[in-house]
Amino acid sequence: MVLEVFASLAAGLLFGLALAAPPGPMNAVIAEESVVRGWPAGFRAGLGAMSADIVFFSLALAGLVTVVKRYPGLRGVMVTVGGLLMLYFAVDAARSVGDTLAGAETGGGRGFSKAFVLGLSNPYQILFWLTVGVGLLDPGQLDVLARLPAVGDTLAGAVVVHTGSVALVVGLFVGVLLWIAVFPAALVVAGRRIEAAVPVVAGISALVLGGFGVLFLWDGLFGVL
Repeated sequence: MVLEVFASLAAGLLFGLALAAPPGPMNAVIAEESVVRGWPAGFRAGLGAMSADIVFFSLALAGLVTVVKRYPGLRGVMVTVGGLLMLYFAVDAARSVGDTLAGAETGGGRGFSKAFVLGLSNPYQILFWLTVGVGLLDPGQLDVLARLPAVGDTLAGAVVVHTGSVALVVGLFVGVLLWIAVFPAALVVAGRRIEAAVPVVAGISALVLGGFGVLFLWDGLFGVL
C-alpha cells in the first residue's frame, strides 16, 4: 500500500514537471520576470500559471472541461484571444529589454496576471487537461512496469499507479511548484554572474511570446494545430 502511494506521488511529480518544464509562453513570462525583477517576481509568475492549472483541474473534476471538446469553436476563440494576449505581452517584454539596457526602472511587474491569463488561453495547457489530465483524474490503475518489453511479466505489480488518487494529484502540483521555484532561482543566479544575460533573456522571452502569439492566432483562425 505504501509503495503504491509512493509510486502515485512519484508519477504525479513527473507529470507535474512534464507539464511545467517544456519551453513555451509560460516559461517565457517566468524567465522575463525572474531576470528583470528577481526571484519573487518569477515565482509569482509561476504561481499565475499554476493557478490556471488549478482552474482547469477544478473544471475537469466538475466535468466541464468536456464542453470544450463538444464546441470546437469555443477552443478557437480561446486560442485566438491567447494569441493576441501573447503578442501584447511580447511588446511589453521587448520594452523591458530597452528599459534594462537604459538602466531605467521596470516597475513591479504583472507576472502573475500575465501568466494566469495566458494559461487559461494556452491551447497546450487546455489540451493537457482535455487528454492526460482527465485521464489522471479518472479512477483506475496503471501497472507501469508491466508495459516494459521482455521483463514486463516479471515486474508486473511492482509499481502500480492509481489514477484518480489524491496522491497522484498532490504529486502533480508538487512537481509544478518545484519547477516554478527552481527555474526562476537558476535564472537569477545566472543573471547575477553574467549581467549581460538579463536583457538577452528578456529579449528571448519577447521573441518566444511573439512567435507563439502568431502561431496561436493562426491556429485560432484556421485550426491548424
